Amino acid sequence: MALARAWKQMSWFYYQYLLVTALYMLEPWERTVFNSMLVSIVGMALYTGYVFMPQHIMAILHYFEIVQ
Repeated sequence: MALARAWKQMSWFYYQYLLVTALYMLEPWERTVFNSMLVSIVGMALYTGYVFMPQHIMAILHYFEIVQ
């Protein structure tokens, strides 16, 4: 019962995503290309933030002399 409700909720979220981004009027292969590009861009942004953000934070803390 809970699995069916979760599936229904996820399908509703996906439908809302299609409506908000206007992907519902694209063909399935176009939708797949768009979603693939979106996932790859978000993935690259998260990876870049994970790799470089600690260095920038430490540089800022050293600049303001919070950390020696």
